[in-house]
Parts: sequence; structure tokens; C-alpha cells
Amino acid sequence: MRKLFLALAMCFALSGLAMAAVNINTATKEELRSLKGVGEKRAQDIIDYRTKNGNFKSVDDLQKVPGVGPSLMKQLRPQVTTTGNTMIEKPAQKSTKTKSSDSTKATKGDAMKAEKK
Repeated sequence: MRKLFLALAMCFALSGLAMAAVNINTATKEELRSLKGVGEKRAQDIIDYRTKNGNFKSVDDLQKVPGVGPSLMKQLRPQVTTTGNTMIEKPAQKSTKTKSSDSTKATKGDAMKAEKK
């Protein structure tokens, strides 16, 4: 029973790490803006702080950035990390829309070729 409990605890701990998608040490301004509660100014503040002071040692160091207080940290903590690659899911609608418009362009081009023959 104890081993089962430990295994479940590890799964929960690892799932929390998997949710941390944005590496605050390497993220671009756009990637930082994808975080809930971070706008253009705050994203630039994070980059400026990182540039001036070096990489963040821990997620909690983000509170040293002007304007990042306890309530924003509470929102950001599960979304960020200081290691690994930044992984941001692209909205499915954008990629579907792009594909359909590309296929429309190809169809128009094919129709024009067929008319010339």
C-alpha cells in the first residue's frame, strides 16, 4: 500500500512538471505573452531583468521582476520553468484555417492552369 501511495505521489509530481511549458530563461517575448497574466510590458520586463541579471535560478526568482507580485506568481508558477524547452500549443483553429486557405489557393491556381490549356 505504501509503494502504491508513493507511485501516485510521483505521478502527481511529474504531471505538475509537465504542465510547466514556458522556460523563463529562454522564452521569447511572444512566448512569455502567452502566459496568463503577462502582457507585452510584463514580458519585456522579464526579458530586461533576465538580460541584466542573468538566468533565473528558480521560478520564485521571477518575483524579483518589477510588477510580478504574489498574486501573479500564483498564476504563473504552474505555467513556467527554468529548465527544458518552451512548449506552447498552437491553437488548432489557426493551423486548420491556414491549411484550408492554402488548399483554396492551390485550387484557384489549378483552375487557372486548366483554363489556359
